Amino acid sequence: MKFKAFLTENGVNLLEKRFLPALDKMGKICHLYLTRDHTMFLHNLLNGDGIQSVAQFRKEALFDDYRISSQNEDRIAFAIDISLLQRAVRSSVSICTEFGSGPTQNRLQIKLVKKLPPNCTQPMPFLTFETKGYKSAVIQDVPISKPFSRAQVIELQTALDMAQDLPQTLVQVPDLNQLQNFVDRLKHVGDLLNVSISKYGDLLVQISTTLITVGAEFQKLLVIGEQADAPAEDRNLSAQTRSARAILRGDAQSVQVSVKHFAKSLQCHLAKPDCAFYGIAPQGACLTVIFQFFIPGSRQTDKSISLHCRLPVLDPGSS
Repeated sequence: MKFKAFLTENGVNLLEKRFLPALDKMGKICHLYLTRDHTMFLHNLLNGDGIQSVAQFRKEALFDDYRISSQNEDRIAFAIDISLLQRAVRSSVSICTEFGSGPTQNRLQIKLVKKLPPNCTQPMPFLTFETKGYKSAVIQDVPISKPFSRAQVIELQTALDMAQDLPQTLVQVPDLNQLQNFVDRLKHVGDLLNVSISKYGDLLVQISTTLITVGAEFQKLLVIGEQADAPAEDRNLSAQTRSARAILRGDAQSVQVSVKHFAKSLQCHLAKPDCAFYGIAPQGACLTVIFQFFIPGSRQTDKSISLHCRLPVLDPGSS
């Protein structure tokens, strides 16, 4: 089992300044899954607790001279502490900057190794960062779990395949800050958030308690997938009434999620996505958030990067 690659300048910027800060908000421990063509950071795919998140990169987006081999069809997976990984990348970058003209290509090597730590009798696995300065080299070891067995890799791949299922209707939320400001104000009102999404391009987010109902509606959003025209007779009705009627017609779905989970998913704005799509899985299985990234200076989707979250549903909702 071998893995060795060089982090490119673009890879360093993506991880250090964008994705690792966002993924750290999803949870302290994640699975790092390496294949011949992709590098993936996976949260909570093997247990039902909390938000599931999948960040996937084509190897060219992060690495140069990427080499991997294993008996599991060149697939390697292990658990790693995101904060320790972030610290290693950050300090390696500062060393590169100190000894060179910046974090240039082929200066920061990352590889999988086994070492014998002090006071231990068994070698332990590490993800090692080696930074070569002008006159010296600095090595940083990030401890990892024992790499997954063949059966565990298959289990992780199966969970990943299941997590890729798309909702039939997705609505685009171009301004995540507006949604985040609203949810921040709702945190102290209640713990449960009702989310309704219609084929008309409507997103209704509200919290209800015994005393108060507070909500926000986003209308005429871009729809991907199954869509429909909003009935003219519903135009002057309240958001709640319109949503309820759309659900009865089969033109909308509604689910209930944790306010904390919803707020946590919005922390993915740290990865600097260009927009986000919200959708509800068939039978209201989960709330899915897909973050879209554009190629810099264009409106074309950057297909080398993907990030999405699946929020567990607290109530089956209606479909």
